[in-house]
Amino acid sequence: MSQAIFHLAFPVSDITQTKAYYIDGLGCIPGRENPQAIILNLYGHQLVAHITKEPLMRQRTIYPRHFGLIFTQEQDWQELVERAEKKQLLFRDKPKDRFVGSPLEHRTFFLEDPFYNLMEFKYYRHPEAIFGSYEYTQIGDRH
Repeated sequence: MSQAIFHLAFPVSDITQTKAYYIDGLGCIPGRENPQAIILNLYGHQLVAHITKEPLMRQRTIYPRHFGLIFTQEQDWQELVERAEKKQLLFRDKPKDRFVGSPLEHRTFFLEDPFYNLMEFKYYRHPEAIFGSYEYTQIGDRH
């Protein structure tokens, strides 16, 4: 099977503000745009921000809804942390290490865009934990 590209559509209320956050802040590459939507390239994956007139509400916690990326190189994860700090993006959950010393060990942080969309960015020390390590039950920070 060839490499698939992930696609995610999400709500926003302002295209200019979306561009400022995702292109200038996060470093996405802009694609097609019209007054109702913009396509963004996030590390080779397609995000589509669609204007909505529905009220956008902040989640109380980072669960259940968020999206993001898993980096295969720790340096790429660290560079995004540094970019987010430099661009003063809102960290909903600061960079940290989870499950230290276990096969599930990974680095993670959450960002929140101006429209309350949450993004998690991870790097796993042991790549087999991305989909495997079935003998363990820990997932995220909820117990």
